[in-house]
Amino acid sequence: MKPATYLAAIVALSLAFAPPSANAHSKKEATEPANGIVLETSPPIISMRFDMPMRVTLISVTDQDGTAHDLTRTDNMQPVSEFSATPPVLPTGQYTVEWRGLAADGHPMQGAFSFEISN
Repeated sequence: MKPATYLAAIVALSLAFAPPSANAHSKKEATEPANGIVLETSPPIISMRFDMPMRVTLISVTDQDGTAHDLTRTDNMQPVSEFSATPPVLPTGQYTVEWRGLAADGHPMQGAFSFEISN
């Protein structure tokens, strides 16, 4: 077998038997409220569901003017597959939820979603 063919065979076998979790990172599967939804009233909860446990290290809700609105968390900064927090009663407007976290494998994650409250 030629050295180049031998090397190609080794690389192909290495890739074929590499553990699939090496490329698997937790991902956000769903949010409440859903991204882009228009609500008639303030949401009672802000939540996210992940496919694997995630330690949410930061979560913020800001309105269209950049004003931050406090959230009450119940996760005690522990890894969870379903994260939730209670917002205050929010007035009419557009809101962005930004979050950061650490997946169970230590991979840093972040994302955002938005919703609107109208009359």
